[in-house]
Amino acid sequence: MYGVALAANGQAASGVGGMFATLMPFILIFVIFYFLLILPQRKKQKEHRQMIENLKNGDKVITTGGIYGTITRLKKSYVEIEAANQVRLRIQRGNISGLRREE
Repeated sequence: MYGVALAANGQAASGVGGMFATLMPFILIFVIFYFLLILPQRKKQKEHRQMIENLKNGDKVITTGGIYGTITRLKKSYVEIEAANQVRLRIQRGNISGLRREE
C-alpha cells in the first residue's frame, strides 16, 4: 500500500535517471578537478622527469633545498654538485628542482 501511495504522489524512485541526477554534481566536480589540478600536475611531473634524465656535467642547477651548484659527476641515482670551491655534495637526482639561469 505504501509503495502505491508514493507512486501516486510522484515521489517513487525514478530509477536510473534519478541516480544519474544525484551523481551528476560529483561527476562534474571530478571533471573540473581533473582539468584544473590533475592534468597540469602530470604535465609538470613529465617535464621534471625529462629535465632529470637530460642532466649533464657542467649544468648549473638548483636543488629543492635551495643550494646552487654545478654538476661535476652523474650516477644513476644521484648527482654530485660543486656548491663552492672544493665543496662537493651528493644529491639524489629527484632533488634537483631545475636548471639555473645565468644571472
